Amino acid sequence: MRKAFVVTSTLLLVAFALQFVFAAVGAFTKPAGERAYALHSATGMAVIPVLTLLTILFAALAKAPGRLVGLTVLPLGLVILQALLATLANGTTDAAGGSTPVGLTIAGLHAVNGIVAVHVVVGVLRAARKLASPAPAEVAQVTVREGEPA
Repeated sequence: MRKAFVVTSTLLLVAFALQFVFAAVGAFTKPAGERAYALHSATGMAVIPVLTLLTILFAALAKAPGRLVGLTVLPLGLVILQALLATLANGTTDAAGGSTPVGLTIAGLHAVNGIVAVHVVVGVLRAARKLASPAPAEVAQVTVREGEPA
């Protein structure tokens, strides 16, 4: 289960990294439209939540320490916050449907929250790798005194 924990943590980090690529694809697609962010939305609303739940499950099955299991839950909360921030940013437009300073500020928080989520997942992955790596063998210290056979 510990290797599965590492694998799902790795896949989760890759999915989060791809989110930035997919957001850039949406931002630079011409003409812009709702479909420009289709990959970003699908990954954020389906792939990342499923991988997050699997990571939590494997952390628990790997008998990870409670703090580490708690850390694996944190990205799920951040994903929920991401959806909320995106909805709020899109919902705070002016009468003509244009961006407002409030909406742009919320959209900026969406980006910052994504960066925070990546850092949390990096921490989860590091901890998962440490948990999965075999403990170093104990080294017995031997003292040889002069005149005694070794």
